[in-house]
Amino acid sequence: MENLISLVNKIQRACTALGDHGEEASALPTLWDSLPAIAVVGGQSSGKSSVLESVVGKDFLPRGSGIVTRRPLVLQLHKIEEGSREYGEFLHLPRKKFYDFVAVRKEIQDETDRETGRSKQISSVPIHLSIYSPNVVNLTLIDLPGLTKVAVEGQPDSIVHDIENMVRSFIEKPNCIILAISPANQDLATSDAIKISREVDPTGERTIGVLTKIDLMDKGTDAVDILEGRAYRLKFPWVGVVNRSQADINKNVDMIAARRRERDYFLTTPEYKHLAKRMGSEHLAKMLSKHLETVIKSKIPGIQSLINKTIAEIESELSRLGKPIAADAGGKLYAIMEICRSFDQIFKDHLDGVRPGGDKIYNVFDNQLPAALKRLQFDKQLSMENIRKLITEADGYQPHLIAPEQGYRRLIESTLITIRGPAEAAVDAVHSLLKDLVHKAVSETLDLKQYPGLRAEVGAAAIDSLEKMRDESKKATLQLVDMEYGYLTVDFFRKLPQDVDKGGNPTHSIFDRYNDSYLRRIGTTVLSYVNMVCATLRHTIPKSIVYCQVREAKRTLLDYFFTELGKMDMKRLSSLLNEDPAIMERRSGLAKRLELYRSAQAEIDAVAWSK
Repeated sequence: MENLISLVNKIQRACTALGDHGEEASALPTLWDSLPAIAVVGGQSSGKSSVLESVVGKDFLPRGSGIVTRRPLVLQLHKIEEGSREYGEFLHLPRKKFYDFVAVRKEIQDETDRETGRSKQISSVPIHLSIYSPNVVNLTLIDLPGLTKVAVEGQPDSIVHDIENMVRSFIEKPNCIILAISPANQDLATSDAIKISREVDPTGERTIGVLTKIDLMDKGTDAVDILEGRAYRLKFPWVGVVNRSQADINKNVDMIAARRRERDYFLTTPEYKHLAKRMGSEHLAKMLSKHLETVIKSKIPGIQSLINKTIAEIESELSRLGKPIAADAGGKLYAIMEICRSFDQIFKDHLDGVRPGGDKIYNVFDNQLPAALKRLQFDKQLSMENIRKLITEADGYQPHLIAPEQGYRRLIESTLITIRGPAEAAVDAVHSLLKDLVHKAVSETLDLKQYPGLRAEVGAAAIDSLEKMRDESKKATLQLVDMEYGYLTVDFFRKLPQDVDKGGNPTHSIFDRYNDSYLRRIGTTVLSYVNMVCATLRHTIPKSIVYCQVREAKRTLLDYFFTELGKMDMKRLSSLLNEDPAIMERRSGLAKRLELYRSAQAEIDAVAWSK
């Protein structure tokens, strides 16, 4: 099932290219974190680099004293057809093939220096290298900086803990297989690799032990107890390897010849002859590949679940971000119209009770307006002094004969005119509520969030329309009040008992000819008429407001904006759809990620169904 490891390698490369890996924290585990991988752990000078080069069959890793590996190296091996030329590719240099592995080593050094400088600092940002060769098995290995016990010159005092924390951040993941490298010529109890592996994997379920430098052990000693699992037991058998000596490296001894010599060592050494079949770099590579396949196969259901859940989340966010911008003028105009219609419908939904807010307008009519009318103080207009003043002034030089009609009219007019205040207040209150609903509709129209320019224009156009409607409504509503004192209801007065006695003595002065009882009856009559008019206006003012503002807003809120929209040129339309660059970048990234996850979904599902 080599294609399964190749598939995981492909997904890992795509994840890295999109930034969808452990460096980008999220509420859910990333796809990268859910994919099994093998992390290579060991102390400095444990032979870690030699093991990796033996598995690959090429010299390609930087060498030297101290900390040589200062950044994680994600190494993906791809088996290609026999006879094909082997080469390496870096993720940061796409489409550039390195056929010279000396150049591969130099690029690893150079890319490390680009991130950390030429100091001995370390960085957790990985380097991604793919090697294509007929001499490898499909495999992914993560080479981590070697564990150290002391800081050397040029390194911060925290370097020991920094490296340990970096290594731990990789190997503590439950899907990580730990390849623990320990030198045979040192006491296993002091092995840095075993120590940190035991901390994160105390049962040894995820740890594979590799014993290096077996050929360098003191004469008379051997590593059989360790290799047979008696000294330190792990779930998987220990693997012993014999690396090239420094002299071999200096002489550029061929890696194929080194593997042959390694096989011969285990076959001819009496202590290890019985273990020879499961010793050596070739066996290690095949065993790791087979084990990785098994682990990947067991993780497929969990990976499928994560992919499906992530696809749903990405699709949901893309839906919230809206569609990408159309390129042509017609497409832009159509897009703007559709967004405006969506906004208009949301605004209507608020008015019609589908969404909250419209009920507040009814509250203006049912509570605010009646309360304002009730609070009107008619005491000043209908005080005895004011009634006497207006009645006598209305009579002029000739007192009225039967009833002071002009006095009545002036009293009623001066009283009814105070109703203009509550009427205007009702118009303004409904206008304020309609503006609030416009703001709500703007904020709830998802596509408007995508285009700040259009959002501002639509909001401003809607408010402008409401302002005009308010002016028309105020004019119509105040006319209702003016009509009431412009033409009095005659039947009201005809039903009143006729008072032929004007109640005064004509010989007295014109300012005191009416007694209080008579003036009080006039005041009572006027108040009754005013109350009747208030009762009528309480019902007609809301009708006027609804007709002029609410109904009109539902019908023509954006009509003027649509008219202007048809006159706009391409440049102006483009400015309205000038999307926030952050949103454009986010949508583009999500679209690429969605493509990756859907591709992974299809390929992993195909593998799962073929099992």
